[in-house]
Amino acid sequence: MDLVPALEEPLKKVLGPATAKVMAEHLGLHTVGDLLHHYPRRYEERGQLTHLADLPMDEHVTVVAQVADARLLTFASAKAPRGKGQRLEVTITDGSGQLKLVFFGNGVHKPHKDLLPGTRALFSGKVSVFNRRLQLAHPAYELLRGEDADETVDTWAGALIPLYPATAKLESWKIAKAVQTVLPSVQEAVDPRPEQLREGRGLVSLPEALLKIHRPHTKADIEDARSRLKWDEAFVLQVALARRRHADSQLPAVARKPKQDGLLTAFDAKLPFTLTEGQQKVSKEIFDDLATEHPMHRLLQGEVGSGKTMVALRAMLAVVDAGGQAAMLAPTEVLAQQHHRSITEMMGELAEGGMLGGAEDSTKVVLLTGSMGAAGRRQALLDLVTGEAGLVIGTHALIEDKVQFHDLGLVVVDEQHRFGVEQRDALRGKGKQPPHLLVMTATPIPRTVAMTVFGDLDTSVLDQLPAGRSPIASHVVPAADKPHFLSRAWERVREEVSNGHQAYVVCPRIGDEDDDPKRSKKKPSPEDEAEKRPPLAVLEVADQLARGPLQGLKVEVLHGRMPPDDKDAVMRRFAAGETHVLVATTVIEVGVNVPNATAMVIMDADRFGVSQLHQLRGRVGRGSAAGLCLLVTEMPEASPARQRLTSVASTLDGFELSRIDLEQRREGDVLGQAQSGARTSLRMLAVIEDEEIIAEAREEATAVVSADPDLTHLPGLRTALQALLDEEREQYLDKG
Repeated sequence: MDLVPALEEPLKKVLGPATAKVMAEHLGLHTVGDLLHHYPRRYEERGQLTHLADLPMDEHVTVVAQVADARLLTFASAKAPRGKGQRLEVTITDGSGQLKLVFFGNGVHKPHKDLLPGTRALFSGKVSVFNRRLQLAHPAYELLRGEDADETVDTWAGALIPLYPATAKLESWKIAKAVQTVLPSVQEAVDPRPEQLREGRGLVSLPEALLKIHRPHTKADIEDARSRLKWDEAFVLQVALARRRHADSQLPAVARKPKQDGLLTAFDAKLPFTLTEGQQKVSKEIFDDLATEHPMHRLLQGEVGSGKTMVALRAMLAVVDAGGQAAMLAPTEVLAQQHHRSITEMMGELAEGGMLGGAEDSTKVVLLTGSMGAAGRRQALLDLVTGEAGLVIGTHALIEDKVQFHDLGLVVVDEQHRFGVEQRDALRGKGKQPPHLLVMTATPIPRTVAMTVFGDLDTSVLDQLPAGRSPIASHVVPAADKPHFLSRAWERVREEVSNGHQAYVVCPRIGDEDDDPKRSKKKPSPEDEAEKRPPLAVLEVADQLARGPLQGLKVEVLHGRMPPDDKDAVMRRFAAGETHVLVATTVIEVGVNVPNATAMVIMDADRFGVSQLHQLRGRVGRGSAAGLCLLVTEMPEASPARQRLTSVASTLDGFELSRIDLEQRREGDVLGQAQSGARTSLRMLAVIEDEEIIAEAREEATAVVSADPDLTHLPGLRTALQALLDEEREQYLDKG
């Protein structure tokens, strides 16, 4: 009979069903190995935790102190009118000050027995004030009993207490006790890294690292452990990505080389401007990839307005020249229509294949979205299957089974983070052989994140703005602190309109909807009263503006629930300059291009993420006139939300902003808990700080995988890969 390896032993066998259930439900820990990889988030030195003299109000604190005095009092109350109510008052001291603890009712019996004068313990709870004195009501506590009765205060003060990421149901020291129980199993931890990679790095072994992270004697122990565990995380992650790249490179693809003097040459000849140096460089990278017989997997990241669509269109035309078809997948109908319109305009008669007046080297450009009429849809499907249409632009409707291509050679995915892996794979399956893939994003991604999250894609960056783009001034408008600033904001909008320009007003929700997400029943954050009200809505704001500060201007609304024809009509009127102010949701976030729109007011700006604000702001300043973006918020000055807005207002550098965003969100979100449904695999690695480790790990992982793609000779690494990246996770990392 096979014995279950110690690290795969279920926690319910080792710790009992009750504790194991809480660990599984609240912390996602199921096995001994999971618990050993649940690292302390920080360490406190006994006796040097929060000093009693420095306790912050209304915060959870952990203190080590000695019981100076304990009294059990009885009193009369509504529940115990005969004076049988009991209250235990305990005074503790750590030498810097004193603090009172109180326990009531049935909760007094155990602490009354445990907390005798002279007892040392670890106490944890929320600091409150009663009778002008600080107190902890019903704190959790853990007695500190030394193995040796003679243990000295000095020894206590020197030891490091691990504090674990905990939950209300499971305090840090209960987790520490559980870790203590499973710690002997670390000796069975299999090292994932090949021996030759361990040598010369001076890293401790994996069992030693796990012991030192959970039971350090010194701060140097913690550093040793972190260095080793960070390396493992970076390396295993990069091996997963390297295997994905290797598998992709083994797939066959049709090489697509543009013919001389074809559609691409004709298109370039009619461009009214020259491509920027960046566009030329990135185009060359793409054309080199398209010319190979395995599929391109390239991420094209570029600031809002850096000309990504132009680069993508030239790649699409090159594929059509080579006899294939190209599909562009957009996240929304508004954006698909916008791309279709701008591409047909840019191509002119080159987009009129098969029509009178079409150029000799021309093709047909079709649009395919879910809400098209039956006749238009039938024609589009026919044009695709016969190969009449070289280019198709559409939404996820392109992925449906009915859609067949004549010869799909290139897929361009716009704003990749909005598409799931399955959708992309379904589209990839429509080629006779896997088509080439170009992923575009306007969200700037720091290099390290690109190496971790998009590590299976080659990356091209467009960081030059084309000539003629104007700077955007951004300002925070603190509506609660300074209401007159908001009045001034609407005056600025009127000024822009009187100068012949247009403006956007963006709101977080549509309004007036029955299916509006019900507001959370959780207590509102004390950060500000603004949190308590629902976010501002397009329909209400548009109405108030048209009757109030923007009276007399032509104000229209745009949101995702409008019928597609209405949306298109609104966008056309706005693009034609007939509408002065467009009040919209984030449907305008990507791709909407109206060079005459110079001002944007974002209401409840604190409800949007940093990269989303940056995207929205990119809708103005697209012409020769300077852009203005006003971030309206009711958040108080000291709040994190307000600081985030100040960061956005202070820089137009998307890469800088994405670093700020990451530092504020931490890495939990980087690997996208929301998108993948899996817990983040980064426990120790900090994507921003550990750039060097990630870069080295990527290099070594690539070498290991090219020498042994199936990791046949590296069973330890195979096991680590399975543990770190369950199937769902590997699928998710396949961002291509």
